[in-house]
Amino acid sequence: MPLIDMPLAELKEYMGTNPRPADFDAYWDTAVAEMPAIDPKIEMIPIEEQFASAEAFHLYFTGVGGARVHAKYLRPKGVRQPHPGVVHFHGYAGHSHEWYEYLPWVAEGFSVAAMDCRGQGGLSQDNSSVSGTTLNGHIIRGLDDKPENLFFRKLCLDSAQLAGILMAMPEVDAERVGACGMSQGGALTLACAALEPRIKRAAPGCPGMSDYRRLWDMDLGGVQHEEMTFYFTRYDPRHEREQEVFTKLGYIDMQHLAPRIQAKVMMFTGLMDTICPPSVQFAAFNKICSEKQVVIYPDFAHDVYPGQMDMTLEFMKGI
Repeated sequence: MPLIDMPLAELKEYMGTNPRPADFDAYWDTAVAEMPAIDPKIEMIPIEEQFASAEAFHLYFTGVGGARVHAKYLRPKGVRQPHPGVVHFHGYAGHSHEWYEYLPWVAEGFSVAAMDCRGQGGLSQDNSSVSGTTLNGHIIRGLDDKPENLFFRKLCLDSAQLAGILMAMPEVDAERVGACGMSQGGALTLACAALEPRIKRAAPGCPGMSDYRRLWDMDLGGVQHEEMTFYFTRYDPRHEREQEVFTKLGYIDMQHLAPRIQAKVMMFTGLMDTICPPSVQFAAFNKICSEKQVVIYPDFAHDVYPGQMDMTLEFMKGI
């Protein structure tokens, strides 16, 4: 088969190239410590639509920096004994899926919290209190500021905070919660499991936001590469700060968060993916120390793969 990346045998050994900041652990320890100090001011608003098997709500909470973050929340109708839950994260510049897409989870006895990433296409606010989408630019947003102001730091913390909120629901068994998502959502799945150690299972699909140096060197295009190209051509045209830039991106590099994951992991990867190339995904996967497996689709690019959703649901049912 054709190759756009390393052979599979090399992928399974690849450990990434993007630099890891010297204070990476302290950076994220400090970040995680911020969450308990936040009054989330949780608000749940029932939706107008009625479902035979589910109760559904707009769930709002206050995240880091005071932004109001929105998630769709669905739970089995009339079921109050503790049952499993799952948090779901969407792709870049998108929003949470339609309500009906989460009904199969509810039918299988799960409560579901599906986050709208702040500043993207859903109902959440970004950290400047602006509703709605900014399309992209989030990966490089904050590069010229302190590392604490990187935009993706906030998204990663939002993912963990939402998981904690789900675990605190009286109808949810806090010991039986998983996370899943595709692309950016796959990256946030890894971040959620890394920053909320109670997550039991994680099913990332073609996760991005990892190994930015490798992504740059491969020069395959895609929004992540486009944002870095924009940054260098506009703000560092001679690459005099190249090492500094990639080191700062290292704070929001999923490969460096991956060793914190304690959950059982099932990753889905297409070997023809040019948006989140396989080596970028494996850089994170190979650093996961917990029980893990990767499901390979040799001929597929950046997509939802045949059988993936069925396998994810069965995987989560094992919590």
